[in-house]
This record gives sequence, structure tokens and C-alpha cells, in this order.
Amino acid sequence: MIVVSSCLLGEDCRYNGNNNYDRRITELLEDKEIISICPEVFGGLSTPRPPAEIQGGDGEDVLEGIARVIDKEGNDITKNFIEGARESLSLIKEYGCTLAILKAKSPSCGSKIIYDGSFTGNKRVGAGVTTALLKKEGIEVFNEEEIDRIIAKL
Repeated sequence: MIVVSSCLLGEDCRYNGNNNYDRRITELLEDKEIISICPEVFGGLSTPRPPAEIQGGDGEDVLEGIARVIDKEGNDITKNFIEGARESLSLIKEYGCTLAILKAKSPSCGSKIIYDGSFTGNKRVGAGVTTALLKKEGIEVFNEEEIDRIIAKL
């Protein structure tokens, strides 16, 4: 069983009400059992919603209480992101998933690079909140930009 970001599967759950549908991912997984997640929606955030970025670190730092998730309007939505990560993990454990394909650069799902918290488009090395929690629990996380690595794992 593989967990996949809902937006990559075409669900309109992005902050702006759109999706990040990736045909390569859906074709690659068409004969696989998958579970679709959107941690931000699981955490109680609406669609659409203001964009959010992690300030003061990355997802690991958020889980440790060092960094915060702030939306572009200045609201602290850290607890929503943590709750969404926990809900995602609970579902993943329930179904016994060991591999995840999550949206690159997302403050929830990013696995290698995230936005730096300045809302200027600048990026930094780091993981999103959900990815950080999943990795702590031994779940292997990829993003849609790592298609060759995903194919090698399937």
C-alpha cells in the first residue's frame, strides 16, 4: 500500500483550490493499492486558504516546537499542520503503508526542499511537517520529482 498526496492525484485541495495532478504518478500507480492524503485538509484547513510557509526551520523543527507554520496573512497555523501530520500518520499506520509519494516543496509534504518562510519564492533544504513525522516513523518518502527512484522501489 502506497500513500500519495491527494493533489498529485488531481484532488483540488491545494491552498489556491487547484491541484498538482501528475499523470506520470497516476499511470505508475494504476495497478497499485494507494491511499490519498492531504495533511492540511486533515488538519482542519479549508480549501482555498492563504498560502503557508515554515518560519524558523523545517518540519522537524516544527515538531520540536522550535519553528512555526505561518500563513501569508500572519496567522499561526502550526497546530493545524501538526494535527494533519498526526492524522496522516494514523491512517498510514492503519493501512500498513511503508512508502509515500508526497508533493515537493510543500510545508506539509516537501521531502527535500521547502520554501524558506519569507513568501518570496526562496527555497531551503528541509522537509515539511508531515514528511518529518513520517520519516521519524520509518516511512520512506519520495516526491513526484524522483520518478526514477520511485520506479526502482516499486
